[in-house]
Amino acid sequence: MDRNLPLNLVRVTEAAAILASKHLGRGDKIAADQAAVDGMRSMLEDLDMDGIVVIGEGEMDEAPMLYIGEHVGRAEANSPKVDIAVDPVDGTELVANGANNAIAVIAAAPRGTLLHAPDMYMDKLAAGPDAIDAVHIDLPVEMNIRRLAKALNKDVTELIVSVLNRPRHAELINRIRETGARIKLFGAGDIATAISTCFPQAGVDMMLGIGGAPEGVIAAAALKAMGGVFQGKLVPENEEQVQRCRAMGIEIVDRIWEMDDLVKGEDCMFAATGVTDGDFLRGVMQVSKGQVKTHSVVMRAETGTIRFINAIHKVARKPEYAERQNMIPIIRL
Repeated sequence: MDRNLPLNLVRVTEAAAILASKHLGRGDKIAADQAAVDGMRSMLEDLDMDGIVVIGEGEMDEAPMLYIGEHVGRAEANSPKVDIAVDPVDGTELVANGANNAIAVIAAAPRGTLLHAPDMYMDKLAAGPDAIDAVHIDLPVEMNIRRLAKALNKDVTELIVSVLNRPRHAELINRIRETGARIKLFGAGDIATAISTCFPQAGVDMMLGIGGAPEGVIAAAALKAMGGVFQGKLVPENEEQVQRCRAMGIEIVDRIWEMDDLVKGEDCMFAATGVTDGDFLRGVMQVSKGQVKTHSVVMRAETGTIRFINAIHKVARKPEYAERQNMIPIIRL
């Protein structure tokens, strides 16, 4: 794919983050998400690509924009054909409450290489590069913790495991505590948390637990670029979801999804912009009237390149248009 595409993807996540940040702490996660969707969708139209959304805001009848199957990009004769996976705000509740670790994210890969994950739960394991060959989602949590501690040359009591703070994880949390490892609970945003395992300064050694399957694919794209570990197993809640898996061609519903199953090949790209301050990205900051600062990361698996980008946006110099329903201003970056 075009090597310039990753940098253009950052423009997409910057727009989403800037618009979502307008709703920081206002208690309305739906408005924050809608603003990010509008910004992301408008910027995608500027990109030279023939994109199809394989992970987005839902099916066509559930979402007016960024729905699964929607075509995005200019789609000219020589434009690269790509799969697009988006989460305009990973952690809408975090934005609504003014909490940390909300990010705007997008992943892109050649057509047919990103799994169209069913909208259901997935049991996940994420860890950094040193965890390769040390952990596995089918091993008991106690064994994974001991093996990871050895791989990282740490005592078990120094290990930090992140788990989504939900009642369904009560037993998992107790078992982790019984090993002596430490736990960092998080309330939302498991894409950001999974990525944090690859940044030592974030202080997260492994992420475990059940979250959304579509978010798992997006996280896998980032961890693939960083050389980390990601595995998942679908967790259907009823027979209807089992049949949905089979209708999508997933015959073995309880199979293990390795990173190469979720994101085929090496030519995947990932970009994220902080909406609020987090473990590895700073949030959108108002630096003066009409100017905001963003902090983003962009990755390419083929080269292993990871770039952090600081940008100052002079919003007043950029044309705006009103969103058709609720008149939220959209910024052309």
